[in-house]
Amino acid sequence: MDSVIAFSLGVLVIAVGLILSIALHEWGHYFPAKKFGVYVSQFMIGFGPTLFSRRSGETEVGIKAFPLGGYVAMAGMYAPSPGERSGGVSTTGFLDKVVGEEPLLSPDQIPADIDQRSFYRLPLHQRITIMLGGPFMNLFIAIVLYGVVLVGFGVPTVSLTVGSVSECVLAATETRTECLASDPAAPGASAGVLPGDRIIALEGQELQSWFTLTDIIRQSPGEPLVLTVERQAQMYDLTLTPLLTQRYAFDERGEVSLDDAGNPIVVAVGFVGISSAIESQRQTLTSVGPAVWDNIVGVGRVIATLPQRMVDVAQAAFGAEERDPNGPLSVVGVGRIAGEIAAVESLALRDRIAGLIGIIASLNVALFVFNLVPLLPLDGGHIAVALYEGVKRKIYLLTGKADPGPVNASRLVPLTLIVIALLGGMSLLLMYADIVNPVRLFS
Repeated sequence: MDSVIAFSLGVLVIAVGLILSIALHEWGHYFPAKKFGVYVSQFMIGFGPTLFSRRSGETEVGIKAFPLGGYVAMAGMYAPSPGERSGGVSTTGFLDKVVGEEPLLSPDQIPADIDQRSFYRLPLHQRITIMLGGPFMNLFIAIVLYGVVLVGFGVPTVSLTVGSVSECVLAATETRTECLASDPAAPGASAGVLPGDRIIALEGQELQSWFTLTDIIRQSPGEPLVLTVERQAQMYDLTLTPLLTQRYAFDERGEVSLDDAGNPIVVAVGFVGISSAIESQRQTLTSVGPAVWDNIVGVGRVIATLPQRMVDVAQAAFGAEERDPNGPLSVVGVGRIAGEIAAVESLALRDRIAGLIGIIASLNVALFVFNLVPLLPLDGGHIAVALYEGVKRKIYLLTGKADPGPVNASRLVPLTLIVIALLGGMSLLLMYADIVNPVRLFS
């Protein structure tokens, strides 16, 4: 029952984190829009019937029945079509008409004073600022949360603390795990190394990395080595002699190397039979930027290869293929992974909390990158329209032509509907795959 409760709490944490991320995304649009004087009629979190709302000045602020989404409704997000006197009120959401609500104001219902405060009438840089406000709010959240995880909690890292000590030496190709009387004793145990010892130096040279220690041990079979360890605030010098034994060879990625026939490559190396404890090590602030950037690049790579990845997801959903753990997930899949992390008793509580915060940070990176895709109704689509309009006006000005006026982006509505249909279809496919063949981290 405890694991069920922990799983449910993990899902709840991610749901609340996603809702707050969406709310702050929309606030990123709302704040500059109000600063620039745009008429904002609604600021809503979710879609469907309104559960709660109140007025804040001229803006209705509320929460809807299905909170996975949100929008800001602004006057003139689309320039008026020929014959129309205004652009009406549209939203930053996927659909302009909200289920269960009165229709938003149409072009012929917009008073003249409100029409003068339309989005499309703003200078180019202000329109881009408003549309970038949402994605960059997600980027800001991701940076803060990555900072909390990396600097506050730390990253699980191979440490110089001994995690376990083998009693005997078994060849890498041996299938059994228990020791027999005929097996040679492991040098580490014979030298008196104990779990929990902190390794300070080898042969009098201070060590900074466990990997430096293992490299020297592997290259020194039969050579006595003096290992300095700290145990209960006392220093001890222990002499151990690595035994020559067989171990798998590893490549630069840390994976077992294979020969031309696909068999693991075995090499003769020195071995003492001690392994490292995994500890959370706090990182510096300078590590936050590269971590966020790597996440951005990873999400961008997924989006760039999305057609093939969706084919892979379909094959996994309706066939026997395994899911790619680095592939796209729906909110169902993300929630499941969060629940698994929260329910793993072998992880320390701080590591589980850090894992959940890391998921929310990654979700915000995904929202940042995805919303910058230059297709309507995404924020990047509105930015692309504004940039096209600015370039077009500059060309007309340089060639001595009259101002062509604002671009009527409503002509792209058919393409927008296709994008919405594709995104909806992909979401349904991902949800189905995350139910019947989910990505699992611990099983």
